[in-house]
Amino acid sequence: MDQTYYAHSLEGKPPSEWQPLEDHLKNVAEKARSFGEVFGAGDWAYLAGLWHDLGKYSKEFQQMLHDSATPQSPDVRKTKRVDHSSAGGRHAANLWRDLGKLLAYTIVGHHAGLPDGKHSSGSDLAARLDPKRIIPDVSDVCSQFLETDEKPKLPITFKSGCLGFQLAFFIRMLYSCLVDGDFLDTEQFLDPERASLREDRPVLAGLEELLLSRLREFRPDIDINRKRADILQCCVDAASMAPGLFTLTVPTGGGKTLSSLAFALRHSLTHQKDRIIYVIPFTSIIEQNAAVFRSILGDEGVLEHHSNYTPDKMDAEETDDSIQAKRHRMACENWDAPVIVTTNVQFFDSLFANRSSKCRRLHNVANSVIILDEAQMLPEPYLRPCLEAIRELTRNYGCTIVLCTATQPALIKSPAFPFGLPADRVTEITADPKKLHLAFKRVHLKKVGRISDDRLAEDISCQERVLCIVNTRQRARNLFQLIHGLPGAHHLSARMCPAHRSQVLSRIRKSLEKGEPCRVVATQLVEAGVDLDFPVVFREMAGLDAIAQAAGRCNRNAKLDTGEVNVFLPEDGRIPKLFRRAAGAAASVLGRFQDPFAPEAMTDYFRQVYWLAGDELDKKQILVDLESGVRAGDFPFRQIAERFRLIESDMNPVTVPWNDKAERLIELLEYAEFPGSILRQLQSYTVQIYPHEFAQLQTDGAIDMIQDRYAALVSLVPFYERDSGLNLEPEAPAPEEFML
Repeated sequence: MDQTYYAHSLEGKPPSEWQPLEDHLKNVAEKARSFGEVFGAGDWAYLAGLWHDLGKYSKEFQQMLHDSATPQSPDVRKTKRVDHSSAGGRHAANLWRDLGKLLAYTIVGHHAGLPDGKHSSGSDLAARLDPKRIIPDVSDVCSQFLETDEKPKLPITFKSGCLGFQLAFFIRMLYSCLVDGDFLDTEQFLDPERASLREDRPVLAGLEELLLSRLREFRPDIDINRKRADILQCCVDAASMAPGLFTLTVPTGGGKTLSSLAFALRHSLTHQKDRIIYVIPFTSIIEQNAAVFRSILGDEGVLEHHSNYTPDKMDAEETDDSIQAKRHRMACENWDAPVIVTTNVQFFDSLFANRSSKCRRLHNVANSVIILDEAQMLPEPYLRPCLEAIRELTRNYGCTIVLCTATQPALIKSPAFPFGLPADRVTEITADPKKLHLAFKRVHLKKVGRISDDRLAEDISCQERVLCIVNTRQRARNLFQLIHGLPGAHHLSARMCPAHRSQVLSRIRKSLEKGEPCRVVATQLVEAGVDLDFPVVFREMAGLDAIAQAAGRCNRNAKLDTGEVNVFLPEDGRIPKLFRRAAGAAASVLGRFQDPFAPEAMTDYFRQVYWLAGDELDKKQILVDLESGVRAGDFPFRQIAERFRLIESDMNPVTVPWNDKAERLIELLEYAEFPGSILRQLQSYTVQIYPHEFAQLQTDGAIDMIQDRYAALVSLVPFYERDSGLNLEPEAPAPEEFML
């Protein structure tokens, strides 16, 4: 073959400076192999990389490269795209039939995303592999790229009844190896300066001493600190155990954040794990935890990735970013960092995604320690697929997973819960959760019954320091209006921008420290990870886990013999639909257990919740569809990605001119050519609202669309109140937008 074939061209440069296709294929194959070897699939990943761009051996593609590299004529550069991915997919499928199709999915989808196996769209795998479909001729491809010694073996331990799920999971992992290898090699050729920023990243080995140094400063000078020290020691001692599934059941206030990090670091170093992934359900606390980790491990050691830090929302062409900011965005692309702090949404959505931007990071999930904080928050409609993913990561991908919570959900397999986690493969890290619960028992629970908002406001006014948590934003606002004239009255909800909430939380903490009057009405966003300590808490009836989290804000530091938690129903007895099933199970437990927060009571509660949910634990039929299509190799990747959305309601961000800084940033945004840096700063001044609320603000003339893309309130008055945030009625049907 005399002609030189190229993978990538450079505009205005001669072909002698382009990247030879042979080099690209070999580079991607080797990178993919190194990623796949982590879970025993190096040979599979190597072939995916070797065959992914075979279609570039066509005359049509090479002509397109030459045309696109010629800047003289705009018309010449409008060359039609050439299919360069079908050829490699067909080669794999023709060579090994059904097993070859596993590779074919990754190859044909390495740009457009993993396709469905069969679908009427015409872009499914069956259509792409159909010999009747004409694709560019690649008969000039080097034989060395087509030949292989033997068919590689699947490195999977199969579980009965899960073949479809496991094969689809394996394909996504292979896909991750391929697309990350492809991205990295292409970046190395097209933008070597950017690629160089990926070098010299910190590794786990250097981080444990930083944590131990901080923990040496910890003084178990009072009883509760001695108990926290005991929990920490349990975590350090358990780190030598074999990798697998663990639970860490620590009462609220027991210091589980740093204790779980100590376990993860020691376990990672003992068993040569590559990274730690800390998964948290709420953005309202993820920034807080990430800040704690960074203060110990350093900025470079911790990657914070959630909806406020999604790189595809920023402009890749920004020129005013620091090297650290650029490295952060790049690490978000493939989670190449020693410690990742992310959300349930980012983590589980990635495991069921089909697009390269989300799947690219998956191979870096393998061989990691994964801490699922507040594990009881795994969403019920997706619980079965999430549990299957947890099982698969520990079974075939070398992960250790810790379900970390004060209210451990009943996820163990039983006759009533046949798809739970196997009891003989789940190890509790603490020595005795029941004893630990009693040691940290600091509150007494009282059932108030039905109560009017006026009476509830009177009860709040009778307390100097009190926290009241309700189920909806509208109730929080109404109740706050009844007490706002009292000394120390505060409101907290997701209708307030993060900067506003942080300001209010700071005032609340100072008031509590000084013993001043402090009366707070809030939604459930204060229930996990927010370090507040009140002698009295009122909690509207909800799930028992939510009530327990509310109790965690009561007598948190054991300054009193016993704190007081009052559970009430609104006067009309109505509970929002979102909470009814959980509230019903909670009412059952409250009526039968003297101590409703005891581990056995929590287990009973979660069993009821899951039993009542039934088939709704796989509401979108993710597992059903995967198993039904396995015989034909028909995996509906695109459909599953569209259905698996932990946050189902589309939200619209609206920027609030909260202070002078926010106003200046909004002005800068108006004229910014590369607004990514400004948008990141504006996250602290942004409120997420539902589409119909957004439409209401537009109708009212309250929104200014900057650059026709970014929504900002034209002014605070009358749409944003200084004490309670965005004022919108009627309230949206779901009160959980803070979980994004």
